[in-house]
Amino acid sequence: MECEPLYYWSGEEPQWPTHDNPCSWDGQLTFVQRRAADRITEAVYSKEKELLIWAVCGAGKTEMLFPGIAQALRLGKRICIATPRADVVRELLPRIQKAFDTIEVQGLYGGSENKDGTAQIIIATTHQLLRYKAAFDLLIIDEIDAFPFHADPALPYAANRAKSDVNTTIYLTATPRKNHRKQIIKKKLAHQFVPVRFHGHPLPVPKLKMSVSLKKELAGVEVPAAFMKWAKNRKNPDRQLLIFVPTIQLAEDMKEKIADRLLVEGLLITKDRAQAVHASDPNRAEKVQLFRDRKIDTLLTTTILERGVTFPSVDVAILDTGHEVFDEAALVQIAGRAGRSPDDPTGEVVFLHDGKTEAMKRAVQSIRQMNERGKI
Repeated sequence: MECEPLYYWSGEEPQWPTHDNPCSWDGQLTFVQRRAADRITEAVYSKEKELLIWAVCGAGKTEMLFPGIAQALRLGKRICIATPRADVVRELLPRIQKAFDTIEVQGLYGGSENKDGTAQIIIATTHQLLRYKAAFDLLIIDEIDAFPFHADPALPYAANRAKSDVNTTIYLTATPRKNHRKQIIKKKLAHQFVPVRFHGHPLPVPKLKMSVSLKKELAGVEVPAAFMKWAKNRKNPDRQLLIFVPTIQLAEDMKEKIADRLLVEGLLITKDRAQAVHASDPNRAEKVQLFRDRKIDTLLTTTILERGVTFPSVDVAILDTGHEVFDEAALVQIAGRAGRSPDDPTGEVVFLHDGKTEAMKRAVQSIRQMNERGKI
C-alpha cells in the first residue's frame, strides 16, 4: 500500500549453496515428459531467457520440472515456483519437499504458517512476488494464463522485478492465451509442446447436454433434472462428483438440495458427504483435502478448483456452462480434472447448458485437437 514503507536489502548478494544430488524423486518420466524435462534443463544451464511449456492437463508438468530444478540447485541458483492460486501452492508444497528432501522449501500464500520466505526453493502465489526484488535465478510461473495473473498488470511487473539480473523464466500452461500463441507463431517465444497425458490416455471429451429449463431451475434453487438424469446413469458410480457452478451464492444455495436428491437416489451414503467450497470459505483447504482423501463424495465448487488440483477418480459436471465466467480456457481446464489417474483414465465430463456458446464449442474443439496431436 502507498502508506506503508517498502524495504530493500542493500547488503552483499546472498550466495546460495550448490548441491550435487539434490533430487530425491525416484519416479520415471515418459518419453514425452523426458523430452520436455531435457528442454527445461537445457534452458536453465544455458541461461535462456524464456521458455514456455505447453502441456495438456494431466501431462505431469510438476514432475517434468524436477530435472531443471535439480540443475539449478547444482549451479547454486535460487528457485521460485509461482502460481496464481493458494490451493495450488498447498498441493505443490509437499510434493516439492518430498522430491527435494535435503533442500529447504517454503510455501507462501495469504494465511500460510511460514512467513519469512528465505528458503532456496520458494513456492508462492503470484501476489507474494511483490515481496521480492532481484531474488530468483529460476522463476517458474505455473498456469500463466490463469486469473488473476493474466488480468492484473501488477503481477507480471512483480514477477519481472523478482528475477535476478541473470535469470531463466519457465512458463507452464495447458491453455496459452492469444498473445503467447502469437509469440510462438512468430518464433519470439521458445516453447515445448507436450500433447499427451503421462498415462498415455486421451483427454476426456465433454458431452454437451441441452436443458431448456436449466436457468429456471437454478433460479429457483432446484436441482436440474438434466443433471440428475446424467448422475444416475454414469458409467462408474464409484467415482466422486466434482460439480462446478458459476457463483458462490449458487454453490451455497445448491449444496443442501443436491445432497438431498443424491441421498434419495442412493447416490450418496450420508448427507454430510456432499459439501460446497469457494474462495470465501474459511474451511476451503480442509474440504479439498477431505475430497482428496475420499471422505467427501460430492463437492460443489466455483472456478477456484478449475486448475492445478488433482483428484484420482472423478466425474465432472458444470451447471450453467453458458455463464460468462466459463471461458474457453476455464472449460478446458475443468474438463482436465477428469481421468487424471492411470487407474481411472476415462472420467466423464458434462457441460449442462441452455444454449451452446462459442466458448463451449472452442473448448471441445481444442480438446479434440490436442487428442489428435497426442496420437503417437
